[in-house]
Amino acid sequence: MRRSRGLAIPSFVQDFRRLQVWERAHWLAINVRRASRSFPRSGYASLKSQIVSAAESIPFNIVEGCGAHTRKDFAKFLDVSIKSSTELEYGLQLARDNGVLSLERWQALSAEVVEIRKMLCAFRRRVLDGGV
Repeated sequence: MRRSRGLAIPSFVQDFRRLQVWERAHWLAINVRRASRSFPRSGYASLKSQIVSAAESIPFNIVEGCGAHTRKDFAKFLDVSIKSSTELEYGLQLARDNGVLSLERWQALSAEVVEIRKMLCAFRRRVLDGGV
């Protein structure tokens, strides 16, 4: 633990901007929002909202976890990011199957979701094992 103005600061608190998994999740969220702009204006508002929300939840929870006071709490936020990535993966598939997301765009976004989820799972293990 470090001390700052008499307060104990956990040594594992991270600057989220230094985390590669956050950077990739950040750009994924931006790219999902951009892809959703091509959805028809009527009939797909809830799907668009759900997909964008799930995509943005991934980096938001990484950021929130970086400020957690314990490793266990940090891991909980990473777990939410992992679950959001699974939700996003399905939302993208649903958009593809409804014909509002092209096969090429779906493949690229889904592949990135899977890679980010792998990174999150490994990072969560490191946090819990004390490797961070």
